[in-house]
Amino acid sequence: MGDKVKIQIKNVSKVFGDHPERAIDLLNEGYTKDEIMEKTKLAVGVAQATFDVYEGEIVVVMGLSGSGKSTLVRCINRLIEPTAGEIIIDGTNVLDLDEKELRKFRQKYFGMVFQHFALFPHWSVLRNTSYGLEIQGVDKAEREEKAMRALELVGLKGWEENLPSQLSGGMQQRVGLARALALDPEVLLMDEAFSALDPLIRSDMQDELINLQEKMKKTILFISHDLDEALKLGDRIVLMKDGAIVQIGTPEEILTNPADDYVRKFVEDVDSSKVLTAESVMKKSEAVAYLKSDGPRSALRKMRRNNLASLFVVDDKHKVVGILNVRDVARNVNKGKDVISDIIDKEITQVHLDTPAHDLFNLMENSKYPLAVVDDEKHLKGVIVRGSLISMLSKQGVTDVE
Repeated sequence: MGDKVKIQIKNVSKVFGDHPERAIDLLNEGYTKDEIMEKTKLAVGVAQATFDVYEGEIVVVMGLSGSGKSTLVRCINRLIEPTAGEIIIDGTNVLDLDEKELRKFRQKYFGMVFQHFALFPHWSVLRNTSYGLEIQGVDKAEREEKAMRALELVGLKGWEENLPSQLSGGMQQRVGLARALALDPEVLLMDEAFSALDPLIRSDMQDELINLQEKMKKTILFISHDLDEALKLGDRIVLMKDGAIVQIGTPEEILTNPADDYVRKFVEDVDSSKVLTAESVMKKSEAVAYLKSDGPRSALRKMRRNNLASLFVVDDKHKVVGILNVRDVARNVNKGKDVISDIIDKEITQVHLDTPAHDLFNLMENSKYPLAVVDDEKHLKGVIVRGSLISMLSKQGVTDVE
């Protein structure tokens, strides 16, 4: 995920009905969707939505039916015309484009995947996949080559001559995804894309999207009513209610700091251990031994001062090289030794910052020491001990931790 803002959604509202500006004035005065309906008989679909989407990020817009999430995503490519606000993509305000400019902009920027696959039943998988390119007037050889590449990407190589009726639901949705990817869009808009699938196939498609995203690094706006799906897929989640955004945050932020009772109710049945990561349950390491500068005496002093039975050892770049056991250190002090290099135990378990908390229990079972939490460069960032792991998860209402 990059630091560049790809999409800026600024104060976007959509009102259905005649003279919608009346509702915009009331929104500006702080009236709710229901109050506006009562006063004006106008339906507010989206109320003053504002958020940014970064390049290469998956943002899941979620909420219950009627929350405005699908209306919002359709405003972004102007399948639905917003009533007010700005939608800026790579510096272009989409709402300023005339019909011809909008068509060209859509072709370059947007791929869309819907809940219903919308495949032509009498066309082959290959032709269905290349349909968007066909509309754009791309010649047959080039569009088929791009379509084949997209089918290979979603795991459907070898199925290109089949008809949709010869494919399972999950495979048909892969064709829908391939059709969007064949356009090589800057932004993928996915509206309840996996909702029509059986739970197991749905889970597989979610995994597939995560794997694809590692290769493609697309900017993806994913619409869902399913919190577990949002937590699994989203780098960040935009939670909507009654057309308005009630909270924006990472899965962990939504889970650990719900903005209000509505969000709290939404997240109360979620298994936090599947969402929380090693970073959120680790203790910042109070003390470490330095390979070059610490001897047994200084290591023992650090262990006693911090009440530790073991102490991680790092090199001069703060990378973990192993761990010291208090008995071995004390023995070496008694022997008058002045180096720790020969008593370092290198049999330690390292976990990444984003390792799910759910996976940490098994790792702890098989490790005689605390777990070392490291970043991509293997720098020590923190330590996980069993007690603090159970304590953190019990605060989040997870009881099944054995």
